[in-house]
Amino acid sequence: MSSAVGPSPLAGKRILVAKPGLDGHDSGAKVIALALRDAGAEVIYTGLRKSPAFIVRVAADEDVSAVGLSILSGSHKELAREVLDGLRAAGVGDIPVFVGGTIPPEDAAGLLAAGVKGVFTNDMPLSQMIAELARALA
Repeated sequence: MSSAVGPSPLAGKRILVAKPGLDGHDSGAKVIALALRDAGAEVIYTGLRKSPAFIVRVAADEDVSAVGLSILSGSHKELAREVLDGLRAAGVGDIPVFVGGTIPPEDAAGLLAAGVKGVFTNDMPLSQMIAELARALA
């Protein structure tokens, strides 16, 4: 008896998971990184307290498929804008940026209007996040 297993939804994708700013809590980012890895992605995790410039440099150097910013500090609008601007300035503005963490619902539309490709909140099931990310990167 054989069971058919489909391809991993994020197979072949390189995803940078980054913690910009002064956040000192990264257990959520690590959970996301493991979920992405389990979905077939190659994950690059930058660690805590990285500047937007550092994140941009790693994204460009590593030729990533996407950047995921995990932000709990409340500075998601400013940090996302700095990363988006930095990617454009570095000539890699086509790399999609996703933001997750403590994001008030009223801020999601502004992030999307600024160029973020998806907003994932703390209460979103991992399976939904993976499915939405896979669709966006297909």
